[in-house]
Amino acid sequence: MRQKPGTRKSHGEKVVKDIRRATRKQYSVEEKIRIVLDGLKGEDSIAELCRREGIAQSLYYSWSKEFLEAGKKRLAGDTARAATSTEVKDLRREARDLKEVVAEQALELRLLKKSMIGDGGEDE
Repeated sequence: MRQKPGTRKSHGEKVVKDIRRATRKQYSVEEKIRIVLDGLKGEDSIAELCRREGIAQSLYYSWSKEFLEAGKKRLAGDTARAATSTEVKDLRREARDLKEVVAEQALELRLLKKSMIGDGGEDE
């Protein structure tokens, strides 16, 4: 029994689709901003811009919406933002260093108290 054309994808089509998905270009934040700003300038049509950049128009419009919403929130005074991974690493390193300093200070204080008690000083 024959299948209608287009009802089932062949194994080859599935492999090609998987390869395209795996090798899809990842755009950096700077690239996304540049593309959105190029679109907002209006020098070229959105269709032409998307063709040149190799992206779907729907992707451009979703980036544009996110970009404009972030700006709207920022102008409204919402300054909360997610920390970048490097900022998180730096903060964790700083917290660890501060904990070490506190531990050293506590140990030094304990040793000083013991030495005062051992030297005949007053108990606290």
